[in-house]
Amino acid sequence: MPVTAFPARAVIDLAAIRSNVAALRGTAGSAQVMAVVKADAYGHGLVPSARAALAGGATWLGVAQLEEALALRAAGVDAPVLCWLYAPGAPLGRAVEAGVDLSVSAGWALVEVVDAARATGRTARIHVKVDTGLGRGGAMPRELESLLDAALAAQAEGTVDVVGLWSHLAWADAPDHPTVLAQAAVFDEAVALAERRGARLEVRHLANSAATLTNPAMHYDLVRPGIAVFGLSPVPQLGGPEAYGLTPAMRVEAELVLAKVVPAGHGVSYAHAYVTAAETVLGVVPLGYADGVPRHASGGVDRWGGPVQVGRRRLGIAGRVCMDQFVLDLGPDATEVAGDRVVLFGSGADGEPTAEDWAAAAGTISYEIVARLGARVPRTYTGGDEGGAARDTASSGPEQGGPQQGGTA
Repeated sequence: MPVTAFPARAVIDLAAIRSNVAALRGTAGSAQVMAVVKADAYGHGLVPSARAALAGGATWLGVAQLEEALALRAAGVDAPVLCWLYAPGAPLGRAVEAGVDLSVSAGWALVEVVDAARATGRTARIHVKVDTGLGRGGAMPRELESLLDAALAAQAEGTVDVVGLWSHLAWADAPDHPTVLAQAAVFDEAVALAERRGARLEVRHLANSAATLTNPAMHYDLVRPGIAVFGLSPVPQLGGPEAYGLTPAMRVEAELVLAKVVPAGHGVSYAHAYVTAAETVLGVVPLGYADGVPRHASGGVDRWGGPVQVGRRRLGIAGRVCMDQFVLDLGPDATEVAGDRVVLFGSGADGEPTAEDWAAAAGTISYEIVARLGARVPRTYTGGDEGGAARDTASSGPEQGGPQQGGTA
């Protein structure tokens, strides 16, 4: 891999994304697969990842923000796209004109979608969302009948088409949790209500990554895997990626920018949270919390921080993670020099740490580790195919597939 001006990179394996989606399709049975590519495809790059997911067999794409949906359309992606987060006054007309499906959780949202449809002269496709127990997006069940009636009235006049009903599970990563069945029961009641009121639904969808992999009863017509598309397990307590036929698609690596000998008792990084026990070699890695390296993964005198592979050795961060860099104690016999490669995480196939290892070190989840990767870290792509799953070999910034901050799905 050639060294770029920025001395680190995320290498994204598009073949892994394609393979992961194919595995998810096999798990989903008769249900279609919506690959959720929100938050810049969990840090993997929006457009290249979306193309790879479609090449792997996804028939839908899901995003949180309007700009993500519009970026897909601008890149020539014409698969069905569902977008679900927007505030009053959002430019919904642009989404309707682009043929983007919109989620509707409240009366005000329906009104604005109808206004956008009238202004553009196009029928808007909507998915009504019901809150079955997560307490986040979606109409409460007691509000659903009036929302459905208003939506179906708009459908009768030709401004909207009610194509979907959906919800989101609160405890999908605990398949036996009682809330899972309880939410499914509420969802089934909502579907029955919609059909009684006259809806002719194309898709009913409830399952995220965890439910797709562990709970076939939740598959309905469409599943919405997010993190699993990128090869990370949503249920690490039940099994790692390999248990579900998944391969992590991201590897983050950097070059050492300095290696130097320091004496015993030398403080390392801010506040000297780590002090050398003997003469040793310190190595400086040019990535920090501005690049998404969790400060919670700092190391101290009593523990290593986030894991890093140097050669065939696994080391941990020594001292506090800084904004742009962190330090490794390479040991007294280290032979590394500036320019030598270190790997923060990858698939684990070569013994390197994984995003799950970093999540454990930082007290978080693997979703956050990959999605928080900073905008200045270049993305490079491998495993492209003739179908155009990746037209760019490198990208940075939101419009080219660079990172945005995002959450979980």
